[in-house]
Amino acid sequence: MTTTRSLTHEVVDKLAVVEALYRFAAGIDLRDEELLSSSLAENAVSDFRPAAAKAGFEYPVIEGRDVIVAALSTSLRALDTSHSVSNPRVTINGDTARMDVLVEAQHVPRSDPSRCYLMKNRYDVELIRSDDVWVITRNTVDNVWRTGDPSVLSEI
Repeated sequence: MTTTRSLTHEVVDKLAVVEALYRFAAGIDLRDEELLSSSLAENAVSDFRPAAAKAGFEYPVIEGRDVIVAALSTSLRALDTSHSVSNPRVTINGDTARMDVLVEAQHVPRSDPSRCYLMKNRYDVELIRSDDVWVITRNTVDNVWRTGDPSVLSEI
């Protein structure tokens, strides 16, 4: 039997799981390395290879919170980005969670805002609860569709 208390706890956990991805996306868009770092477990893995391959370039698997933060901060330095998170589906099992979510990522060169590249990506996100905060342990990004000027990504 599901009680109101257990249902409330489940809803709060699901929102907290999605909040981890909001911190990740906002950390990138705001160029806030501390916020980005707060979304990741120390041993996190970020795998953009599926999406990158569809966009026509290679991007390695990145391992470790500090390495991920440095890599994303460096590779996106010349771009303004905007990430919109939608349709999260969260499954929680104790102190681990998995989320399938769509993320629309707009990339605009700071030197030429008339150009842009828009990607709709599916994120497969694994998370753990760490000190009552959910953090990402693994994020695999695949591309659903893309439009615009793909050469924008070569400025990465």
